[in-house]
Amino acid sequence: MSSAVRIIILYYSRNGATQQLADAIANGVSKTGAEPLLRTVACEGDAACQRDLVIDADDLADCAGLIMGSPTRFGHMYSGLQKFWEQTSRDWLKGALVDKPAAVFTSSSSMHGGQESTLLAMGVPLLHHGMVLMGIPYTAPELQQTDAGGSPYGASHVEHAAGANLNHYESKLAEQLGERVARAALKLQA
Repeated sequence: MSSAVRIIILYYSRNGATQQLADAIANGVSKTGAEPLLRTVACEGDAACQRDLVIDADDLADCAGLIMGSPTRFGHMYSGLQKFWEQTSRDWLKGALVDKPAAVFTSSSSMHGGQESTLLAMGVPLLHHGMVLMGIPYTAPELQQTDAGGSPYGASHVEHAAGANLNHYESKLAEQLGERVARAALKLQA
């Protein structure tokens, strides 16, 4: 295992909105000196599949933290992410992710499109793996100023509010989430 503190940003993005959040989170991770590893799950032709590597077992074993993102699917995560977690029993039995910091992020095409239930649902497999789930505290001023995405449960984006692009608040909150998880991982590694 390398001595670098690596934070996996595991996500799925069909049209690029969730990928924009992943990129903002990666910027936040990088600001701390930790290394962001953008990973996706097996899929065909979608935005993430054309750019980032598919996650493998070694990625999980070597990470210092994990941040997972998915577009909302009727209040749930993308089925490919769920399938991935269903295949991690070996890591679960070994406790490979126990006490590592984690967070979640999502995007939807509409306000009230299931973001909070998606964020909460994505936290369940992370908690089963013994990870320390982190959100965005209200000390982040953007959380009280946003009129689109953002929640104490994790970073989010509402596509209709800013077209396909993240607005200023969504971008800042995603970046802060990446910084927060990376800082926690760095403290745990010290």
